[in-house]
Amino acid sequence: MAQWQQGQTLQLDITDLSSEGDGIGRWDNRVVFVPNTVPGDRIKTRLVFAKSAYGRGQLIEVLAASSDRVRPQCIVADKCGGCQWQAVAYGAQLMAKQQQVRGALERIGHFADVPMSPILAAENPLSYRNKVTYPLGMSARGQVKAGYFRRGSHQIVNLNQCPVQDDRLDPLLAEIKRDIQARGWSVYDEKQRTGALRHLALRVGRRTGQLLLTLVSTTWNLTGLEEQSANWQARFPDLAGICVNLNPKPGNAIWGKETRVVTGEPYLEERFADLTFHIYPTTFFQVYTEQAERLLQVILDELQLQGTEIVVDAYCGIGTLTLPMAQRSQFCLGIEVQAAAVEMATINARLNNIQTVKFRAGQVDQLLPGVVSLLPRQKPDVVVLDPPRKGCSDRVLKALITLHPERIAYMSCNPATLARDLKQLCGEGGYRLQRVQPADFFPQTAHVECVAFLVA
Repeated sequence: MAQWQQGQTLQLDITDLSSEGDGIGRWDNRVVFVPNTVPGDRIKTRLVFAKSAYGRGQLIEVLAASSDRVRPQCIVADKCGGCQWQAVAYGAQLMAKQQQVRGALERIGHFADVPMSPILAAENPLSYRNKVTYPLGMSARGQVKAGYFRRGSHQIVNLNQCPVQDDRLDPLLAEIKRDIQARGWSVYDEKQRTGALRHLALRVGRRTGQLLLTLVSTTWNLTGLEEQSANWQARFPDLAGICVNLNPKPGNAIWGKETRVVTGEPYLEERFADLTFHIYPTTFFQVYTEQAERLLQVILDELQLQGTEIVVDAYCGIGTLTLPMAQRSQFCLGIEVQAAAVEMATINARLNNIQTVKFRAGQVDQLLPGVVSLLPRQKPDVVVLDPPRKGCSDRVLKALITLHPERIAYMSCNPATLARDLKQLCGEGGYRLQRVQPADFFPQTAHVECVAFLVA
């Protein structure tokens, strides 16, 4: 075989996109992953990592640009780790995501003929994020920085605006950095483990326009915080509240366990699926509101609930799927490991006067095997799953197979773990994969959401 070593310069044709967002080329029967490239590009790359069967390259030059290469909307798109695909035409992004789901189901799930619907494209692939959480740092000149990390590093790419976040958050990003600087509040240094402010978190209600600002700090003691918070609320009338989250522990975790409101409310109000939700700083809520609503509607259309069903919503969060289903079923039980989320879900049910629902805090793999004791009758008709990226544990899958509901709707943000779990449910469990619906919740990135529908 030809020479193959770190530092070597190669010319490659990029033919595909990986699930991590890199372009894929091949050289002498080896796979080479190169960030910031587009299928159809002819490139020059330098190997920065070389194993026997694959390598990673750094883009040196685009020798011939793909017809799917577009000008990024962000001037730091090639540096910032927030997006991987701003140089990829949106149609090509959708094709790659559709293939990512199909490929995982064929390769990992061993499904020969995947019943897949066309991906739900975003109406607007920019200005969609309803939530951003920026690490804070200091520049060499002593200026406060906020932005995403460079890919594979903890170096902050300083931003004053971001084309994928809701436009209403841009003024806050620039001005709050200046106010932190003017107040003289210290910024956390993760190497020295000194300083106070670690992250700036911003949320917006897409339908209500309400804003929520949270500072993540190693200390409650920020001199003049109440005065500054009042100033922010006067300057930005849509700010529902300003909060501080305490996180004194070193490490990569963004959030600490305790959050306090400084001024205003500890939450913003949002409308989702014609329901009212209170969303707190640490609440999990899909970042693309409109796409989440569209996928919810797909689930409701597929399930065709008649008002007589018993539904279990595992990994239910604050009830964004649970409550719309509870409106259409006899009874809906939501299970969620985070007690705070269960408390919020209960509040949201009360806000919307939905009485056919209950929530229970606990591990899904502990509660699901005995879930019949929490239901009005001995078997759920429908189970809806929305697990974290790691998918379902074996105990959860065994419990599903034992319960054997007539229908399962499995929502996933990771096609690989979805395919692994569907293989077991459709093999040992005897379920039939009815169809898979991908949806683009994260334009300009390699991430893809989807829901799989199973019938007994």
